[in-house]
Amino acid sequence: MTSDPIESYAPIGDGRTVALVGRGGRIDWLPLPELTSTPVFARLLDDETGGYVELAPVEEHTVSRRYLPRTNVLETEFTTAGGRVTVTDALVSGVAGRLPWAELARRIDGVEGSVRMTWAVRPGTSFHTGAPWIEQTPHAAIIRCGHTALAVVGDGHGPKPPEPDGPGGPVLAGEFETRPGTRHVLVLVSTHREPLHLPDPLNVDVGIDRTVENWRHWSRVFSYDGPWARHVQRSALVLKLLIYSPTGAIAAAATTSLPENPRGGKNWDYRFAWVRDLAYTTEALVRFGLREETHAALSWMLRTIGEQGPELHVMYTLQGDLVPAPQQYEVPGWNGIPPVVTGNPANRQLQLGVYGDLIAICRTYVQAGNLLDPATARILVDVADRTCDVWRNPDSGMWELPEIAHYTSSKMGCWKALDDAAALADAGVIPGSADRWRAERDRIRAWIDEHCWSEELGAYVAIAGGTDLDASVLLHAPTGFDRGERMSRTIDAITAGLGAGALVYRYTGVEREEKTFVACAFWRAHALACVGRHDEALTLMDELVGMANDVGVYAEMIDEHDGSAWGNTPQALSHLAFINAVLTIRELVPEEKLHGR
Repeated sequence: MTSDPIESYAPIGDGRTVALVGRGGRIDWLPLPELTSTPVFARLLDDETGGYVELAPVEEHTVSRRYLPRTNVLETEFTTAGGRVTVTDALVSGVAGRLPWAELARRIDGVEGSVRMTWAVRPGTSFHTGAPWIEQTPHAAIIRCGHTALAVVGDGHGPKPPEPDGPGGPVLAGEFETRPGTRHVLVLVSTHREPLHLPDPLNVDVGIDRTVENWRHWSRVFSYDGPWARHVQRSALVLKLLIYSPTGAIAAAATTSLPENPRGGKNWDYRFAWVRDLAYTTEALVRFGLREETHAALSWMLRTIGEQGPELHVMYTLQGDLVPAPQQYEVPGWNGIPPVVTGNPANRQLQLGVYGDLIAICRTYVQAGNLLDPATARILVDVADRTCDVWRNPDSGMWELPEIAHYTSSKMGCWKALDDAAALADAGVIPGSADRWRAERDRIRAWIDEHCWSEELGAYVAIAGGTDLDASVLLHAPTGFDRGERMSRTIDAITAGLGAGALVYRYTGVEREEKTFVACAFWRAHALACVGRHDEALTLMDELVGMANDVGVYAEMIDEHDGSAWGNTPQALSHLAFINAVLTIRELVPEEKLHGR
């Protein structure tokens, strides 16, 4: 099995799910109705029975593509020997926001000459959990897979009679020809456990334009004027795709089971909301002045913690439930690299760093001029007191490793939790003992200085008393734990021990198991700016922005040798690390050095 490269996919979404459109126009990933649903279209992970939505010229062709400016609507241009055509792909939004059904629209405009186009909608087996079939009704052929219903409607799309029993399973397909000025519309509509609405294709055509304008309206509200502005706006739009609008939760990525190395094994489901990612996202959203998303994300998180407490979990489902244990499926995986899973094994780990993440979200929110309610204040007091009690314990660290240890970045996260809690108490935002929190914060600092610094290595080490390195300690230059000589020396040690040009591995020895981690590369640039090494930070950022795919999207990892993408995509943490590095650089670096970026 040979799959298309991970970097060849461009995401589109509607606030409820995300489709991945390949460079050749085929959609190989589309969970319905929710991002976390077992996907009806999953050729990305199951070449034989995964399912896909295909649209392309019959003849040989070349391809170019882009997002329409300031949108998550994709435009692909196909050129054949006989002509040229553009395809506009959108998950359509309604007049008042997200539609109550999923509506994938593909608009085909003839530009030059004539181009014969072919399309196919082939539903998959949802990881071998369902057998799709076609029901012929007086109004349309309905594809059913479990409780999910799908139909294809269109304008001039040339549908053929249904093929319910083909060798690859049921399929709806068609052909048509474009000429200059012609317009064809192909629409896939879907519902789950509810009646199926069949939209008027002419209304969908209008809906594509409305979706473009909705995205552009959001981009006008988005506020950023500074270096790498085009890349920042694309990253913000990617993050917006990962915000699950029914609750306000933020998914870590749009996919599951894309491997971190050719041997497999480390194939995780990232379609959940991490407290850590939400903290970084909230920081970016507040700094952009995006009020609605900030409030929705924080409110969802606090409500979820209250309902699932008293312990703070590493991650939650997008609906606010506890994340289920992994379930494995007998499908081949991307490029034949198993396993394919849903759920996540880190669902019940202790990660002390999340205490700092949660309180940091709330401090950022308050500093933006907002108010906390009494229930939230009590939660933060409890979390701060809990941090005082447990920071001396070992945990799994932010990398969710099976080894329980005294991870340096976890201790730094506890320092951050108490530093922020004391600041909130001093400001009168929360009750509690600020003096106690400051005293315990200072004990953590002293403990880290004694046990987690290696003068021989010239670095903060990964684990207290150890000799390995961990790129996650770089996060604590921005938090203010250390912006001095020790952090600067740690950056140099990590560059020497974990660096691969502009890229960075997560921790010592991991290069034998996976590719470089995109976020770590941006964390290094961010830390360099914080310690005053501005020229080095700018050089790295200039190189890293060129490592996104052709439409500006980052996956989780990048191969240092060929630049290929690995891991789940699009990855929120990659884009968050970039955005927050840029925002700090804009604040710290003299304007004359930023000119032209």
